[in-house]
Amino acid sequence: MNTDPTHPDRRPGKPMTGWRVLVPRGGPWGDGVAATLRSQGAVPVIAPLINFAPTDDSATLERALADLAAGEFDWVTVTSATTVDVLYAYDAKIPEGTKVAAVGETTAAALTAVGYRVDLVPDSDNSAAGMARQMNELEPQPRRILTLRSEIAKPVLTNMLMEAGHDVRSVVAYRTVGVPAKDNVVRDVLSGRINAILVTSGSVAEQVREQFPDIPDATIIAAIGPRTAHDADLLGLPIHVIAPEQTIDSLIRALADIPVPPLSPEAAAIPETGPVATGAIRIDRTPTGVIHTVSEDRGRSR
Repeated sequence: MNTDPTHPDRRPGKPMTGWRVLVPRGGPWGDGVAATLRSQGAVPVIAPLINFAPTDDSATLERALADLAAGEFDWVTVTSATTVDVLYAYDAKIPEGTKVAAVGETTAAALTAVGYRVDLVPDSDNSAAGMARQMNELEPQPRRILTLRSEIAKPVLTNMLMEAGHDVRSVVAYRTVGVPAKDNVVRDVLSGRINAILVTSGSVAEQVREQFPDIPDATIIAAIGPRTAHDADLLGLPIHVIAPEQTIDSLIRALADIPVPPLSPEAAAIPETGPVATGAIRIDRTPTGVIHTVSEDRGRSR
């Protein structure tokens, strides 16, 4: 690897030449991030550290989705692309009279990709709190709202909506579980062979802290936004770069603006680590609750 900014491969169109970046999630999301990194000249290492499992209380989720289809809610909130996967897996119907709020552009894009409409994306603050504030401004009168969330999500959205007088039903749509990194990825991180780690959620921060206890000082740990950086700080995980906007593109641009950390001779001697094969995560609706991979043909309409 050559990190010399005058090297012919490090041209203006490839601002991340020389970077090796750990991408902490797989599936279409991880593949998309990896493609963006490659287009900027970086070498991505896809190493999923988290995965998503069906909720332990599928009966409650199914009742909520049946009530959603029946028009029992004025709004449904979607705070992650994984929640979109759950809606798709359950073939959930959202009637015309129910508005859909997406926490950010990534989630909104996931919704539209599988045929759901989006009625609200926060103007600036792409967080649960930002969504709640904007919904409360739009809806001064009490509304019936379904909030779908991860098992470990903080109840910020639900609490803020309830405090404003809305009738909120909060339902766990999925669980987040840790995935052990492969041995060669652990070796590359601990040796400094990987010189940047993307931290895209509090769950990822937790896995980075647990699985890589001795990250070299030269390794850049980059958080997707202030909230994720705060979660990492609470875990004792040092963050060196914070994306000004809560998007993966903003995070990659923030990395591209700083020099590539130099490799130690030991790290430079380690053979290349290729991407980990991944697929789209889907939750099966069968009682076994199997997670399996499917093709990316997600374009059926609602």
